[in-house]
Amino acid sequence: MITVVGMGAAGAAPAGDVVAGAELVVGGRRHLEAVRLPEGAERVVLGALAPALDTVAEYVAKERPVVVLASGDPGFFGIVRVLAERFGAQRLDVRPGVSSVAAAFARAGLPWDDAVVASAHGRDLRTAVNLCRAHPKVAVLTGPGAGPAELGAALRTDPRVLVVASALGTGDERVERVTPVEAAGRDWGAAVSVVLCLDEARALGPVRSVAGPRPGPAGWALDETEFAHRDSMITKFEVRALVLARLGPRPGDLVWDVGAGSGSVAVECARLGAAVTAVEKTPDGVERVRANAAAHGVDVRVVHGAAPTALSGLDDPDAVFVGGGGRELPAIVAACARRARRAVVVAMAALDRVPAAREALLGAGLECDGVLLQSSRLAPLPGDVTRLAATNPVFLLWGVRPHSRTEGVSP
Repeated sequence: MITVVGMGAAGAAPAGDVVAGAELVVGGRRHLEAVRLPEGAERVVLGALAPALDTVAEYVAKERPVVVLASGDPGFFGIVRVLAERFGAQRLDVRPGVSSVAAAFARAGLPWDDAVVASAHGRDLRTAVNLCRAHPKVAVLTGPGAGPAELGAALRTDPRVLVVASALGTGDERVERVTPVEAAGRDWGAAVSVVLCLDEARALGPVRSVAGPRPGPAGWALDETEFAHRDSMITKFEVRALVLARLGPRPGDLVWDVGAGSGSVAVECARLGAAVTAVEKTPDGVERVRANAAAHGVDVRVVHGAAPTALSGLDDPDAVFVGGGGRELPAIVAACARRARRAVVVAMAALDRVPAAREALLGAGLECDGVLLQSSRLAPLPGDVTRLAATNPVFLLWGVRPHSRTEGVSP
């Protein structure tokens, strides 16, 4: 067996008898210095992972006892995954400590059964940033180049508070509450382990029966009556269903809703877990989007301005929905298509605008397809009879970046 011992954020050392029987002890330098190694035991300081695993394999092959020391709960973004893949889960005896995330929330005095946890250690920071924008309570495990300063810089315009928990369980432990702007302006060093990103107005939600972030919505492509709108100027639910299918919003994504109108697409994307920026040029439309987002309990960032000019200062999106634009539509689609990482979906009522929008998608290197959607809904008539009431036809075009078709697909 390989015994994997988590040395908790509270600083507790593993039981002496666990290490006492080991012939090989593997761990970080600070973990190895915190325990008394048995006489004659080999010690491997974790640096490059591959050589350490090869040494473990030699001992396992000879059935000699191995102890691996790790931080907190080693099954939570930790070394258990690598060891199980290499040696099999049945060979592991995991003894977890207190994870840095649990310790950070404890220091902050907050429950965390409804938190989202993201790791930016050796990963793209933008996923963690988008989760922080979309959810009221997020813990981010930091890494070199993806610490509190970088996270704060990315969230500088978002109404969030950061709880920065540094060197948990050590004599140098610090827990500080700062704004994103304050975090961006400081040098945090290399000891940071976890940052809590909080929307304090929503951080203490109701008690739920299921742990984890809010589950996905029970329904989507909601009826138009679920949104405030002006003179039926709203993407109809039949159209919205296909728009959502082609956008594919998911946690960690950033979606733009350009020409948002009522914001129905923006709200639905946010309900599915994506971070959303809605761009709307009319003041009453801006307030309508905000009201609809609040009514559905989601966070949508609203930018008041006309596209394509209003897009220049925004972070690049994963997917974009363009629902308005008038004569500026080709320029708006071209601007969105150049910057979208995955897909752009365009809705149009006018046939004349289809060729230019399609050309803009193709010109940005996207693979383009489309459909004319025309539905008829059941409508009651006097005498307990029913007729079909036709909705206005809508052209949908979508462009997909070729490499994105295989993103997230296991080989």
